[in-house]
Amino acid sequence: MKIAYGRVSTKEQNVERQLLKFRELGIEERFVFVDKQSGKNFDRPRYQAMRLMIRENDLVYVDALDRLGRDYDGIIAEWKYITREVGADIVCLDNETLFDSRKFKTMGDFGKVMEDQFLSLLAYVAEQERKKNRLRQAEGIEVARTEGVMFGRPKHEIDNRFIEVYEAWKSGEFTATEAMGRIGMKKPTFYRRVKEYESK
Repeated sequence: MKIAYGRVSTKEQNVERQLLKFRELGIEERFVFVDKQSGKNFDRPRYQAMRLMIRENDLVYVDALDRLGRDYDGIIAEWKYITREVGADIVCLDNETLFDSRKFKTMGDFGKVMEDQFLSLLAYVAEQERKKNRLRQAEGIEVARTEGVMFGRPKHEIDNRFIEVYEAWKSGEFTATEAMGRIGMKKPTFYRRVKEYESK
């Protein structure tokens, strides 16, 4: 049976490119498992569900090794579990020449040694990439902070714009809903600020 696993790191990222590849391979939708979370470990709900489903002689497709995960030791352990303990196979679509476990099986014991070497190299690269990404992200945040960029939810203060819109709303120029829209406030925040302003 063909099974596929896709992953993106956040809910905002689009997994469609990976899904398209799986559809082109003719993998049934019910056998496609997708997580939208970090690959730092394997404690992901859809990955764990797929892991329980895999049986001997199944073929598991991933778009790339780093979609499987980004933890060096974890990738190697999971690959070996699927290919050697369960007896299924894994194909990494972005590098099928190197990462198709079926090829290694035809080489006997030498194939296992080759597979281990390639896997160690690629898993190491995937982990180093994850560390670099984290470092770049931290550096980017620090640069943005020094330039005055604020992180987190925006604070809606009672400023001149709020007072201007408040006065126009109170005089009947437009509705409360329009007032909220003009200053980009949600209803609870708007009425909280109105109450604060009126109590001054």
